[in-house]
Amino acid sequence: MNKEGSWSPYFSGALSGVVAIGSVWFVGKYFGASTSFVKSAGLIEKMFSPERIAQMPYFIKEIPAIDWQWMFVFGIAIGAFVAAMTSGTFQIKAIPDMWEARFGKPTGPRAVVAFIGGIIAMFGVRLADGCPSGHGLAGVSQLAVSGFVALACFFIGGMISANLLYKGGAKK
Repeated sequence: MNKEGSWSPYFSGALSGVVAIGSVWFVGKYFGASTSFVKSAGLIEKMFSPERIAQMPYFIKEIPAIDWQWMFVFGIAIGAFVAAMTSGTFQIKAIPDMWEARFGKPTGPRAVVAFIGGIIAMFGVRLADGCPSGHGLAGVSQLAVSGFVALACFFIGGMISANLLYKGGAKK
């Protein structure tokens, strides 16, 4: 733990590296998360219309099932919870302090923006055929040029977004 009580980014990065190595070692695949969301949608749709799922070319290749990647995403949620609990930073809040200071208390607009952002992000993930963990982290671990380009673009996009949202810090 660092002085603020949160986990060290160096330690967390090293753990991510161990997970990446374990993913290749035990499963034979580089980790990623986006396909698990599509498979989850396929599992839900399969409950209502299994014949439709059986005819979709995508689900012939990517069978909707709870597999290692689905468990990886579940593990991310558990890991985040454990990290927050062990660092003493766990809170149940509708709005983070910085967001509230910058944009006010209403949760409705934040929920709408988050939902729209999620749709845009998932559209981009499916368009790119993978998520940041797949293209960025797994790509870099394979020393793929595309992984380095993707990771640089994620950082640049994050910096632009943070600058647009939080320029000048929180409003007083």
